[in-house]
Amino acid sequence: MRAVAITSFGEPDVLSVVDLPVPQPGAGQVRIKVAAAAVNNFDLVARAGWLGPMLPAGPQYVFGWDVAGTVDALGAGTTGYAVGDAVIGMSDWLDTKAGTQAEYVVLDTAAIAPAPSGVSLIEAATLPVNALTVLQSLDLAALQAGETLAVTGAAGAVGGYAVELARQRGLKVVAISASRDEPFLVTRGATFVPRSDDPVRSLHDRYPDGVDAVLDAATIGPSMIQAVRDGGVFVSLTPPKTPEAERGIRVYRAHAQSDGRQLRALAELVGQGHLTLRVAETFSFEDAPKAHAAMLKGGLRGRVVLVP
Repeated sequence: MRAVAITSFGEPDVLSVVDLPVPQPGAGQVRIKVAAAAVNNFDLVARAGWLGPMLPAGPQYVFGWDVAGTVDALGAGTTGYAVGDAVIGMSDWLDTKAGTQAEYVVLDTAAIAPAPSGVSLIEAATLPVNALTVLQSLDLAALQAGETLAVTGAAGAVGGYAVELARQRGLKVVAISASRDEPFLVTRGATFVPRSDDPVRSLHDRYPDGVDAVLDAATIGPSMIQAVRDGGVFVSLTPPKTPEAERGIRVYRAHAQSDGRQLRALAELVGQGHLTLRVAETFSFEDAPKAHAAMLKGGLRGRVVLVP
């Protein structure tokens, strides 16, 4: 099978299409014929060699956490799915090393769910990792309906899901983003705050006592904890940008984990029109270096997706 791989760390041009054996599913697993696989920031960091001992040198890695496709084969005793079913899934890559940016990938049934209705598989591939990140972040925060959540990078690939999922929980959402994103965010029920060089001050101008929680999807970093009220919640997405707890604030670092049950619920929200999938650009496997370059350039709204 064809797969996007690296054999050494470096710039996007280290990515190439290689030929690998087709993986075989074991008990409780399915093999998915990949229709689309989104590119994550993790892929960029890993490809550049910035993960240190978490990712020792090769010989070869195939990246990719998100996948959408059709079930191609079942492992012994596997139930709940049939060949031909359209599915989405998440590979816990650091544990499995099963990259989804390949023509086929094998995943446990516990990591997949039926694909959402009414959308293409390319669109569906944008859902798993980022939506699970948000859902699990909101579970950690454990906010009550009526409380206020500020989301940085609110129109980004993670932030957009945060706004919609938080509103569905009855939270008041303050969306911090670029001015061009105001219509998108306001129509989703958020209070818009334009991005600035001092987002803490911008929030304090509107919420002098601080907001109940911040989800730092833009990874602004520790300074954002100053926008949280005493005893509130701060959710970070990256270890280097996670502040120390202070003033009774609960601080969490969200790390998405595959969860087929949660993924099924998210897919149902998409099918009901309550969750918006956004594709920024699609690239062929052969153009994977261009996909990484596009993400490094920044400013995207939605996900970059690779198609075989």
